Amino acid sequence: MTESTLMRYSADVIKTLGKIRQHGISIALDDFGTGYSSLSYLKRFPIDTLKIDRSFIRDVTSNPDDAALTTAIIAMAKSLNLQVIAEGVENLEQLAFLQQQACTAIQGYLISRPRPFADIRQFITDYAQSADWPWLQGARHLN
Repeated sequence: MTESTLMRYSADVIKTLGKIRQHGISIALDDFGTGYSSLSYLKRFPIDTLKIDRSFIRDVTSNPDDAALTTAIIAMAKSLNLQVIAEGVENLEQLAFLQQQACTAIQGYLISRPRPFADIRQFITDYAQSADWPWLQGARHLN
């Protein structure tokens, strides 16, 4: 769910997300940092994961402001016991920065271009067997 959607329908969304989480479904807040939300919403919304928008990740190794914001988002999320996914990771320098900050997971072209749904299981299985990526360690049991 995107940050802007949460803000637009906040009262209804809080109730609905609470019901969804009761069924054991994790909820991620997408595009975090690009909307107009108040940080106080993070404690009110029943979310499990923040996804850092790619606009912060793109220049995280060359722009001190992007680095500071990304570091702050990761630290804040961890202090709220939230998982963190960095979107748009395209190179090893970005990955190294995110690993130094103890980012929970990444997504982006460094891992793969978008794929059809039917190809995902095989891709994850093959990738987990050929690489030592911490977030794919458990993927070997997908077969």
